[in-house]
Amino acid sequence: TQALAPDGRCKTFDALANGFARGEGCGVVALKRLRDARRAGDPIRAVIRGSAVNQDGASTGLTAPNVRAQEAMLRDALANARVAAGDLGFVETHGTGTSLGDPIEVEALRAVLGAPRADGSSCLLGAVKTNLGHLEAAAGIAGLIKAILALQHETIPPNLHFRATNPRIRLEGSALALATARTPWPRGSRPRLAGVSAFGLSGTNAHVILEEAPADAAASAG
Repeated sequence: TQALAPDGRCKTFDALANGFARGEGCGVVALKRLRDARRAGDPIRAVIRGSAVNQDGASTGLTAPNVRAQEAMLRDALANARVAAGDLGFVETHGTGTSLGDPIEVEALRAVLGAPRADGSSCLLGAVKTNLGHLEAAAGIAGLIKAILALQHETIPPNLHFRATNPRIRLEGSALALATARTPWPRGSRPRLAGVSAFGLSGTNAHVILEEAPADAAASAG
Protein backbone atom coordinates (compact mmCIF):
# COMPACT_ATOMS: atom_id res chain seq x y z
CA THR A 1 0.00 0.00 0.00
CA GLN A 2 3.06 2.30 0.24
CA ALA A 3 1.66 3.44 3.59
CA LEU A 4 4.99 3.41 5.46
CA ALA A 5 7.39 6.37 5.41
CA PRO A 6 10.72 5.22 3.93
CA ASP A 7 12.69 7.27 6.47
CA GLY A 8 10.70 5.92 9.43
CA ARG A 9 9.38 9.37 10.39
CA CYS A 10 5.76 10.41 10.61
CA LYS A 11 5.65 13.93 9.11
CA THR A 12 2.03 14.86 9.83
CA PHE A 13 0.71 17.94 7.97
CA ASP A 14 4.07 18.42 6.24
CA ALA A 15 4.59 18.83 2.50
CA LEU A 16 6.98 15.87 2.66
CA ALA A 17 4.49 13.56 4.39
CA ASN A 18 4.89 10.19 2.71
CA GLY A 19 3.50 7.64 5.13
CA PHE A 20 3.54 6.68 8.77
CA ALA A 21 6.10 5.04 11.01
CA ARG A 22 5.05 1.94 12.90
CA GLY A 23 5.37 1.81 16.68
CA GLU A 24 4.53 -0.42 19.59
CA GLY A 25 2.85 0.55 22.83
CA CYS A 26 -0.18 0.51 25.06
CA GLY A 27 -2.00 2.99 27.24
CA VAL A 28 -4.26 2.71 30.25
CA VAL A 29 -6.65 5.22 31.78
CA ALA A 30 -9.00 4.78 34.73
CA LEU A 31 -12.56 5.95 34.05
CA LYS A 32 -14.93 6.92 36.82
CA ARG A 33 -18.01 9.06 37.18
CA LEU A 34 -16.89 12.54 38.17
CA ARG A 35 -19.09 12.69 41.26
CA ASP A 36 -17.80 9.31 42.43
CA ALA A 37 -14.17 10.29 41.84
CA ARG A 38 -14.63 13.51 43.81
CA ARG A 39 -16.37 11.68 46.63
CA ALA A 40 -13.49 9.21 46.84
CA GLY A 41 -10.84 11.94 46.69
CA ASP A 42 -9.30 10.45 43.55
CA PRO A 43 -6.82 12.50 41.50
CA ILE A 44 -8.66 13.77 38.41
CA ARG A 45 -6.64 14.47 35.28
CA ALA A 46 -9.47 15.50 32.93
CA VAL A 47 -13.19 15.08 32.34
CA ILE A 48 -14.69 13.39 29.29
CA ARG A 49 -17.46 15.75 28.21
CA GLY A 50 -18.71 13.73 25.25
CA SER A 51 -17.85 11.44 22.37
CA ALA A 52 -19.05 10.11 19.05
CA VAL A 53 -18.34 7.09 16.85
CA ASN A 54 -19.38 6.46 13.27
CA GLN A 55 -18.25 4.65 10.14
CA ASP A 56 -16.68 6.02 6.95
CA GLY A 57 -19.25 4.40 4.73
CA ALA A 58 -18.54 4.41 1.01
CA SER A 59 -15.20 5.85 -0.12
CA THR A 60 -12.82 5.44 -3.01
CA GLY A 61 -10.75 2.77 -1.24
CA LEU A 62 -9.63 1.15 2.00
CA THR A 63 -7.05 3.85 2.75
CA ALA A 64 -9.15 6.81 1.53
CA PRO A 65 -11.02 8.56 4.39
CA ASN A 66 -14.49 10.02 3.89
CA VAL A 67 -14.52 13.73 4.75
CA ARG A 68 -18.31 13.87 5.17
CA ALA A 69 -18.26 11.02 7.71
CA GLN A 70 -15.54 12.80 9.68
CA GLU A 71 -17.57 16.01 9.68
CA ALA A 72 -20.63 14.14 10.96
CA MET A 73 -18.55 12.52 13.70
CA LEU A 74 -17.24 15.90 14.89
CA ARG A 75 -20.71 17.46 14.93
CA ASP A 76 -22.13 14.50 16.85
CA ALA A 77 -19.31 14.75 19.43
CA LEU A 78 -19.95 18.47 19.96
CA ALA A 79 -23.66 17.82 20.40
CA ASN A 80 -23.03 14.95 22.81
CA ALA A 81 -20.66 17.13 24.87
CA ARG A 82 -23.03 20.11 24.67
CA VAL A 83 -20.25 22.49 23.67
CA ALA A 84 -19.77 24.86 20.74
CA ALA A 85 -17.15 24.40 18.04
CA GLY A 86 -15.47 27.65 19.05
CA ASP A 87 -14.90 26.38 22.58
CA LEU A 88 -12.16 23.92 21.61
CA GLY A 89 -8.60 25.18 21.96
CA PHE A 90 -6.76 22.07 20.82
CA VAL A 91 -7.41 18.97 18.74
CA GLU A 92 -5.17 15.93 18.94
CA THR A 93 -5.73 14.68 15.42
CA HIS A 94 -5.49 11.18 14.02
CA GLY A 95 -2.64 12.70 12.01
CA THR A 96 -1.40 9.67 10.12
CA GLY A 97 1.18 11.57 8.08
CA THR A 98 0.02 10.68 4.58
CA SER A 99 -0.35 13.10 1.69
CA LEU A 100 -4.02 12.12 1.26
CA GLY A 101 -5.23 11.48 4.81
CA ASP A 102 -3.91 14.66 6.43
CA PRO A 103 -5.67 17.12 4.06
CA ILE A 104 -8.96 15.22 4.32
CA GLU A 105 -8.84 15.27 8.12
CA VAL A 106 -8.01 18.99 8.22
CA GLU A 107 -10.77 19.75 5.71
CA ALA A 108 -13.32 18.08 8.00
CA LEU A 109 -11.97 19.97 11.01
CA ARG A 110 -12.09 23.21 9.07
CA ALA A 111 -15.72 22.64 8.07
CA VAL A 112 -16.85 21.98 11.66
CA LEU A 113 -14.39 23.85 13.91
CA GLY A 114 -12.73 26.34 11.59
CA ALA A 115 -15.03 29.37 11.69
CA PRO A 116 -13.08 32.50 12.75
CA ARG A 117 -13.72 33.42 16.36
CA ALA A 118 -14.80 36.77 17.69
CA ASP A 119 -11.90 36.89 20.15
CA GLY A 120 -9.36 35.94 17.47
CA SER A 121 -8.34 32.74 19.27
CA SER A 122 -7.09 29.65 17.47
CA CYS A 123 -7.60 25.92 17.73
CA LEU A 124 -4.22 24.20 17.47
CA LEU A 125 -3.82 20.83 15.76
CA GLY A 126 -1.39 18.27 17.11
CA ALA A 127 -0.31 14.73 16.25
CA VAL A 128 1.42 12.43 18.74
CA LYS A 129 2.25 10.05 15.88
CA THR A 130 5.12 12.40 15.05
CA ASN A 131 6.60 11.43 18.43
CA LEU A 132 5.68 7.76 18.74
CA GLY A 133 4.73 6.54 15.30
CA HIS A 134 1.47 4.71 14.71
CA LEU A 135 0.77 2.45 17.68
CA GLU A 136 -1.90 0.51 15.80
CA ALA A 137 -4.68 -0.37 18.29
CA ALA A 138 -3.09 1.89 20.94
CA ALA A 139 -2.94 4.96 18.68
CA GLY A 140 -6.19 6.43 20.00
CA ILE A 141 -5.35 6.04 23.67
CA ALA A 142 -1.93 7.60 23.03
CA GLY A 143 -3.65 10.68 21.62
CA LEU A 144 -6.05 10.79 24.57
CA ILE A 145 -3.20 10.65 27.08
CA LYS A 146 -1.30 13.37 25.21
CA ALA A 147 -4.33 15.68 25.28
CA ILE A 148 -4.79 15.04 29.01
CA LEU A 149 -1.13 15.88 29.65
CA ALA A 150 -1.46 19.08 27.59
CA LEU A 151 -4.36 20.14 29.81
CA GLN A 152 -2.52 19.14 32.97
CA HIS A 153 0.74 20.90 32.10
CA GLU A 154 -1.02 23.87 30.47
CA THR A 155 1.17 23.51 27.39
CA ILE A 156 0.58 22.30 23.84
CA PRO A 157 3.71 20.59 22.48
CA PRO A 158 4.82 21.04 18.87
CA ASN A 159 4.61 18.42 16.14
CA LEU A 160 7.96 16.90 15.20
CA HIS A 161 9.40 16.64 11.67
CA PHE A 162 7.48 19.68 10.44
CA ARG A 163 9.04 22.04 7.90
CA ALA A 164 6.34 23.30 5.51
CA THR A 165 2.58 22.77 5.32
CA ASN A 166 1.22 20.22 2.88
CA PRO A 167 0.02 22.36 -0.06
CA ARG A 168 -3.30 20.47 -0.07
CA ILE A 169 -4.07 21.70 3.48
CA ARG A 170 -6.06 24.94 3.66
CA LEU A 171 -5.83 26.87 6.92
CA GLU A 172 -6.07 30.46 5.68
CA GLY A 173 -9.15 32.31 6.90
CA SER A 174 -9.91 29.72 9.56
CA ALA A 175 -9.40 29.46 13.32
CA LEU A 176 -7.24 26.37 12.85
CA ALA A 177 -3.46 26.45 13.21
CA LEU A 178 -0.76 23.80 13.37
CA ALA A 179 1.14 23.26 16.61
CA THR A 180 4.60 24.15 15.30
CA ALA A 181 6.04 25.52 18.55
CA ARG A 182 5.61 24.90 22.26
CA THR A 183 2.53 26.94 23.16
CA PRO A 184 1.37 27.93 26.66
CA TRP A 185 -2.23 26.92 27.33
CA PRO A 186 -3.06 28.35 30.74
CA ARG A 187 -6.30 28.04 32.63
CA GLY A 188 -8.67 30.95 32.20
CA SER A 189 -12.13 32.11 33.12
CA ARG A 190 -13.68 29.27 31.12
CA PRO A 191 -12.73 25.58 31.21
CA ARG A 192 -10.34 24.55 28.44
CA LEU A 193 -11.56 21.91 26.01
CA ALA A 194 -9.65 19.54 23.74
CA GLY A 195 -10.79 17.13 21.06
CA VAL A 196 -9.15 13.80 20.26
CA SER A 197 -9.68 11.94 16.98
CA ALA A 198 -8.85 8.33 16.16
CA PHE A 199 -9.67 6.48 12.95
CA GLY A 200 -9.48 2.77 12.22
CA LEU A 201 -8.36 1.25 8.93
CA SER A 202 -11.70 -0.55 8.90
CA GLY A 203 -13.43 2.81 8.54
CA THR A 204 -14.38 3.41 12.18
CA ASN A 205 -14.13 7.07 13.26
CA ALA A 206 -14.10 8.19 16.90
CA HIS A 207 -13.82 11.56 18.61
CA VAL A 208 -13.69 12.38 22.32
CA ILE A 209 -14.02 15.85 23.86
CA LEU A 210 -12.07 16.47 27.06
CA GLU A 211 -12.49 19.24 29.62
CA GLU A 212 -9.81 20.30 32.05
CA ALA A 213 -10.07 18.84 35.54
CA PRO A 214 -11.90 20.99 38.11
CA ALA A 215 -9.39 23.40 39.66
CA ASP A 216 -9.56 21.86 43.13
CA ALA A 217 -9.21 18.32 41.79
CA ALA A 218 -6.37 19.33 39.47
CA ALA A 219 -4.45 20.85 42.38
CA SER A 220 -4.78 17.65 44.40
CA ALA A 221 -3.59 15.60 41.40
CA GLY A 222 -0.23 17.44 41.45
